[in-house]
Amino acid sequence: MFKRLLGIALTFGMAATAPPAFAASCGARDSVVANLKDKYAEQLKVGGLQNVRGSHSVMEIWTSEETGTFTVLLTQANGISCIVAAGTDFFEAVPLVIPDGTPS
Repeated sequence: MFKRLLGIALTFGMAATAPPAFAASCGARDSVVANLKDKYAEQLKVGGLQNVRGSHSVMEIWTSEETGTFTVLLTQANGISCIVAAGTDFFEAVPLVIPDGTPS
């Protein structure tokens, strides 16, 4: 009985603390982008439109060659942007080029 109560308390406790932690990484797009530019010297690298369950959002990846940082930003139609992921040691994948001709 005690194990069940403890499990339920932990589950509801974690659920109650998750939204504020997630909300801390969200804000008005202009403010979030200004912070990425000023604090991390990041610039928009790639982006695209995401359509999930009829809801449209824009996914962007911001990177900095100076600092090596990257940020994945998701912006909703209402102008609120959330940082989905961030990290260091960003690199660009270079496509493999196979030379023309016959192998020797």
